[in-house]
Amino acid sequence: MDQANPFETPKTYQLHRAEYLVGFVVATGLLIAHYDEIRWLPAIGLFLYIDLIGYIPGAIAFKRSGGRPIAKTYYVLYNVMHSLITQAAVAALWCWLIGPEWALMVLPFHLFGDRALFGNFMKSFALPFEPVRQSGYLRLLDDLGLPHPKPVGHATDPVPVGHIPGAKASAAGAATARPRQEAAR
Repeated sequence: MDQANPFETPKTYQLHRAEYLVGFVVATGLLIAHYDEIRWLPAIGLFLYIDLIGYIPGAIAFKRSGGRPIAKTYYVLYNVMHSLITQAAVAALWCWLIGPEWALMVLPFHLFGDRALFGNFMKSFALPFEPVRQSGYLRLLDDLGLPHPKPVGHATDPVPVGHIPGAKASAAGAATARPRQEAAR
């Protein structure tokens, strides 16, 4: 929302996704307009490699973890592969080595689609790899008087798992808990 409060309310999150929807529509329009000029084998490969490297390994690790934390490597892979900066570098390298072509339009199509259609943005080390509503975020929404978003991608709303709170966060939580406990006495 701002530099001092880098979180989003459900409405600002919807607006953020809407901006990417514009990019997704433009990319889709260009793919349709140049359908017969696209080399589809490279296009499919460019579309798939992002998730083959950046999402699927982490999703498998998260599922296999049974609620235990997974390696930060999976988060880094996701964030690097789903970065507009990385994919712009891939497109630039492709243009230099192979030449510009319409197949490259699947890169923004993939990233804008992930953000606009599925709401997938960068992954934080502080949260589980897959989306799980966090009680702290829900309390923040309560404090702001805002409704809770519905659970995402799960039949039920599972307990937040798969991450390790940072040492500083744990120490800060313990430090703030002590004065509350003393005040309660």
